[in-house]
Amino acid sequence: MTRTLLIGLDGATFTVLDPLMDGTCAEGVVMPYLASLRARGYSAKLKSTAHPLTPPAWTTVCTGRTPGNHGIYDFVRFEDLGDEMFFTLYDFRDVQVETIWQIASRQGKSVVSLNFPMMAPPPAINGSLVPGFVSWKHLRRNMYPATLFDRIKAFDGFDPKELSWDFERESQIGDVMPDEELYKWVENHLPRDKQWSNMGKRLLQEDKPDLFALMMDGTDKIQHQAWHVLDPRLWTGAADEAAQAVRKLVLQYYRNVDGYIRDLHAAAPDAHLIIVSDHGFAGSEKVVRINQYLADLGHLTWRQSDGSEQARRRDLANFANLDWTKTRAFCPTPSSNGIVIRMKSDKNPGGVRPEDYERYRDRLIEELLDMRDPETGRRVIARVEKREDAFPGTAMGQAPDLTVFLVDHGFVSVRNREPAVVTRPTPLGTHHPDGIFIMVGPGVQARRGETMSIVDTTTIAAHTTGLEIPASFEGRIPADLFEPGWLEANPPRIGAAQASQGHKPSADGAHPEDDVPEDQRQEMLAQLRLLGYIED
Repeated sequence: MTRTLLIGLDGATFTVLDPLMDGTCAEGVVMPYLASLRARGYSAKLKSTAHPLTPPAWTTVCTGRTPGNHGIYDFVRFEDLGDEMFFTLYDFRDVQVETIWQIASRQGKSVVSLNFPMMAPPPAINGSLVPGFVSWKHLRRNMYPATLFDRIKAFDGFDPKELSWDFERESQIGDVMPDEELYKWVENHLPRDKQWSNMGKRLLQEDKPDLFALMMDGTDKIQHQAWHVLDPRLWTGAADEAAQAVRKLVLQYYRNVDGYIRDLHAAAPDAHLIIVSDHGFAGSEKVVRINQYLADLGHLTWRQSDGSEQARRRDLANFANLDWTKTRAFCPTPSSNGIVIRMKSDKNPGGVRPEDYERYRDRLIEELLDMRDPETGRRVIARVEKREDAFPGTAMGQAPDLTVFLVDHGFVSVRNREPAVVTRPTPLGTHHPDGIFIMVGPGVQARRGETMSIVDTTTIAAHTTGLEIPASFEGRIPADLFEPGWLEANPPRIGAAQASQGHKPSADGAHPEDDVPEDQRQEMLAQLRLLGYIED
């Protein structure tokens, strides 16, 4: 019998869901089943990881550890080669601690894990694992067990092109789409979560795993592009016909998700159902070109352009086109919101001397906090955190030296463009620290709880699955989550710390067993460009 259903809704936020659940939007109640779960169960805001980004946040859900311990900080990691940077994609081999799937398997429990990022190439587990963020052409080679693809391709209606990303189609779409194009893009995304839901329901019914986990990511993708029709503060109902059509289709997506949750719950009605998001969402009004600001301050130097087409393309590349011999601090990717300080070494003689590091970093913080919007004169950066404050843990050394938090929660830009701060014509959907937590099941109280931490999710799921909770887990079970009698009858059991996987990249930034095809890398980078996590 399945004991725990863990359903992830990427980027889900009560800002959007509340009107869809309580019927205060013009269209009435859009998500009645989710509303019923919240009414009879426990719900709370769920605070994301220090930097609320998909890879570190979902890896935290998968491991019960914060990024400073699991080692995932971004979609992309890099190796400083002195006069050049080597960029590559994070994957499961960078996760430095066991996942809950591995822990459950080691304790004799069965697992189904579907569509979570950073899970490829997949680990061996007692059950089935299909990772997220893999193109349809590479699904077969990234599933566990190796026979899983042949099994699920026999499911009625299975279509790998719908299940995973068709990167060739996605790469044709620009950063900002007119509503007519946006309608087609949203329409193409509706089948994805249906595919995941159908596959999940079959595996749930046939395998009855102790722990079933499925993440649906359409919420995040659609909110990035269609925030202007979802944010209650932006949507007045007086928009043109094209925007009205987009909103109607987007709301149909949310109705579909509501039905998928209902159907999955019906397949395991006696299980504990946990619904979480990796982060929330908000509207970003400002473009903050952080590397341009650092260049103005003299911390970095752009690579000189000879005016050629090749040089122009370098300036608009995925990552900052810098003169590495003259750069001491830079932001590697928009998604990171991180500042990397380059230390002096044989391969980087122009870097910051170790004895000057603290003084240099403190001055950099002061300068960053003084970055102003020329239109208003107000600060655009709310705070700057040092790595030891944002990401404490055994993997802290791989985190950015500083993490920047913008006033409007947006991602920074790394482009070589002036001015350093401009206002967007329309607010763009971006990540917010406050996600969602909704739970129903045996002994769960019906109440609104205080704000929780994303690491609590894994501890709760481990407990409801009947696992010994690893002593290294960083989360807690809220005191008011369960009825006192139920918790007394089912007390948490604390076991040994989870195992370290010791996954570390080699000196040149590549994995020793690296066999990810180049076309798969490029397809994944194309998807990141589309969603604004890197720039082109």
